[in-house]
Order: sequence, then C-alpha cells, then structure tokens
Amino acid sequence: MRHNDFQRQSTVHDDGPGVLITRVRGYAAFNTLFFAGRRSRVDAAAADLLGLQRGQAVLDIGCGPGAFARVVAERVGPTGHVVGVDPSRQMIDHATARARRLPHCEFRVGTAQELDDPDESFDAVTATFSMHHIPEGRRDDALAQFFRVLRPGGRLLLADMYPTDRIRPITVRVLTRAMRHRHDEAGASDVARAVDPIAAVDVRNYAGALRRAGFDEPAFHEIRPSTGCLVAVRPGPRG
Repeated sequence: MRHNDFQRQSTVHDDGPGVLITRVRGYAAFNTLFFAGRRSRVDAAAADLLGLQRGQAVLDIGCGPGAFARVVAERVGPTGHVVGVDPSRQMIDHATARARRLPHCEFRVGTAQELDDPDESFDAVTATFSMHHIPEGRRDDALAQFFRVLRPGGRLLLADMYPTDRIRPITVRVLTRAMRHRHDEAGASDVARAVDPIAAVDVRNYAGALRRAGFDEPAFHEIRPSTGCLVAVRPGPRG
C-alpha cells in the first residue's frame, strides 16, 4: 500500500473523522499481505462470535469496502438489516456497488463517534480493525455511541491485533514508521514519537474502556495468531 493511500486529516486532531483509507485496491493488497490471503476466514471466525440469528439488525463500524458487512448480511438473511458506516466516500461507494445483490445491506458515510441512529436500534455492533483509526480522544465517545444504539442484551465485537512477544518488535517498527509519516505531514512529528504504537491496535487494551462505557465484562477470543476479538454485551434482557 502506498503511503498516500491514507488521508491523515485527524491523526492529531480529535475533531476530525480519523484516518481515512481512500484507495480500495491498496487496502485490498494490504489485507491480502497482512492476513496471508486468509481475511475471509478471519471475518467468518469473527462473525461466529456474535451468534447472529435471522432477522437481526447489525451495525458495522469502519466497514471499508464492505467485506465483513456482507458476511454478516448472509448470517442475518433477507429479513435482517445490516448498516455499514465508514468516513471514506470511496469505500462506501465501493461497498454499495459490491452489495447490490443484498438489498438488506446498506452503506453510508459517517463516523463511529457521531452516529445518528436511534437508541437501541441494533442487535449487534461490530468494529473490525477500525478502532485505531478513530482519533484517540474520541474513542470513548465511539464506545458510548455503540452502547447507546445497541439493544439490551446486544453484543459489541471489536477485532484487531494483539501483538505477541514474538512479533512485537516487528510490529513496533512498522507502526512507528507509519505514525511518524502521518504526524510529520501534520507538523507534529514529536507527538508520534511519544505515542505507543501498539496501544491503539492491541484490542485487549479496550477492556477497561468497555467496562466504563457500561458493558458487561468483555470476553477475549483469539481468532488467529496475533489477531483477536473482544465481545461485550450491553446489560439487560434481549427483547
């Protein structure tokens, strides 16, 4: 993926949408490389953790080109409803085109921290490999939004890396280089050097924030080496 495949409008500033990924081909190439051609297996394993049923409603945050949303749409069937949200217009346009045969799957431009969906309108909310794209100062706001739009008993799934000791040095080097490029372009290279590049992508680090947002104790699941999910439930009986 080329360096300019990302629009770094708000890596430093919390009032922007976050890191925008605008080049679909570059994103697809990165996923193929990073997941060794097994991204579809990762998506299927993550979807399994939700225990979805036909007819349910799911919100997919940071949906990108819509691959995971389409997996979820197959699980809930034509009587269900899936909404994919992403700040990148290019990704939303691509996702919409790919989902023409799934009329119960829709996509729109938006951000995790400023959802306009009604309260308690979804049975599940998912954010796969997207939490670290949300401005750091707005991640708690995003979790509060997830809690708000979930129905009682609904599940939130966060999927991302959890670098093990074996791959941590490599991960640190790669992420630090990327973060320095982002912040240098924004005129804040010293900030990038002060940030722990692992903290934002290690999905386990969101457990405390989930509890503070009101969720039940989150459960961690490994779905492939160095990739895992946190699943948290909004307290209350399912309707």
